[in-house]
Amino acid sequence: MPERNIEFGKYGARGFKGHEAVARQLDDLAGYIATPVTARRGLLARMHYLTRSDHARAAARAAGLTVTDRTLRAWLDGARSPSRKNLERIERAYRSVRRENVARYLLARLNREGRGTRVEIHPVNQSQVDRPRQRVVEFRTLNVRHWDRIVAAWAAGDDQELDDAWVDQVIDLGSQWGQYEYVTNVGFAA
Repeated sequence: MPERNIEFGKYGARGFKGHEAVARQLDDLAGYIATPVTARRGLLARMHYLTRSDHARAAARAAGLTVTDRTLRAWLDGARSPSRKNLERIERAYRSVRRENVARYLLARLNREGRGTRVEIHPVNQSQVDRPRQRVVEFRTLNVRHWDRIVAAWAAGDDQELDDAWVDQVIDLGSQWGQYEYVTNVGFAA
């Protein structure tokens, strides 16, 4: 596809894909539990979140946490501790369920009844690129009015769809949109 970087970083530029920066910002806005799952407090908080209702339990099972109710009770009571593999499953299920629960709220806040949200795009870091190879890429702002595809792809954990949805929005930058495929940061609030 034209305007897509094939050999990013070949001359020393540093950054990451724009859709990854958007996913990180949405993760920050989702407000995950700060205590790690390896700590007892973090484990209990995640387990209570995943087992507080029948709907939450069903979503956790759909997200990959397939242990018996007896095992869940033993973990909650402290009689047994989950293995490292199960801790990873708990964390993955928690993040997946949290994304699904927060997505509708975030979508409403970001769309703001059609007014959209102002997004700041910080270009790649070119400090390690030789002077003749550096290009002029400035800080840009963009008003994104349609967050539906972006938030849906983020909630589903679909990287390719999130990339496509983000590129559809960045094209509004005009002929320079390809310069912002890789960035150092994408900032917005909800």
